[in-house]
Amino acid sequence: MQHAGKLICSNLGARMDSEPKRWRILADVLYDLGTGLEVLSPLCPHLFLEVAGLGNFAKGMAVVAARATRLPIYSSFAKEGNLSDLFAKGEAISTLFNVLGLGVGIQLASTVCSSMQGKFVAGPLLSIVHVCCVIEEMRATPVNTLNPQRTAMVVADFVKTGKISSPADLRYREDLLFPGRLIEDAGNVKVGQALHRAVRPSKLRELKEIFPGEKFILSPGNKWTDLVLEQNASGDDALRAWLVAAYASSMKKSSHESTSVTLQDAYEKMNSVFDPFLSELQAKGWHTDRFLDGTGSRFSW
Repeated sequence: MQHAGKLICSNLGARMDSEPKRWRILADVLYDLGTGLEVLSPLCPHLFLEVAGLGNFAKGMAVVAARATRLPIYSSFAKEGNLSDLFAKGEAISTLFNVLGLGVGIQLASTVCSSMQGKFVAGPLLSIVHVCCVIEEMRATPVNTLNPQRTAMVVADFVKTGKISSPADLRYREDLLFPGRLIEDAGNVKVGQALHRAVRPSKLRELKEIFPGEKFILSPGNKWTDLVLEQNASGDDALRAWLVAAYASSMKKSSHESTSVTLQDAYEKMNSVFDPFLSELQAKGWHTDRFLDGTGSRFSW
């Protein structure tokens, strides 16, 4: 069962790259859940294999998710190519605390947790402490790659204040539970919709003419703006699209022009500010060479 969990989780790599902190928290929750099921399995002798197997399945998924998210998180701390040094130190600390935890576990097993009632009390308490510590750890970790949530937050801050936030500025503001929330000041952009669902065929050529040579399509709707990226689009292209959407949303509130005219005006405004915006963004430590949109659909033109 553990191998089945690993196989399932191995297909979610793109999502883990996009939201490493969220998946790291989920990995620890799954591991604690799997451990809890294994502890409970002797209480269900007629369902022992099923309960223990389910616990093993959860732990298998947790191991893959934890290992897959380690590198993106370590990469955010790397300076001057010292990723291997960081990785070695991180793994050494992890091994040290695993050994210490094993020692504490042996002591608890012979005292407080010698009875099933003791396990019922100590297990959930230790799991709650563990998950709370991981959540605080992830909230304090700055990640310098661009995903939909961080891109929207950077653009919203720039449009509102003219200033660019660094990864450290945004770390405590990230929503780790619901990262897909729409941000009004960034144009309520929703990324990853399939092209045929986001844009009507009759509008596609018109939108391509509004954004000549660009690797994105923006399709404003009543509640949000759909963004579809070209297959080889980078973080720069996503930033350009988000700025256009944010400016168009702002202009729409104070203007009664048609959507096409508003998009053209927003596109011109984006072009006038993009170069200094991108330079300052990179100076703040953001990596703009890639845009991590998880499993979002892209198009080829």
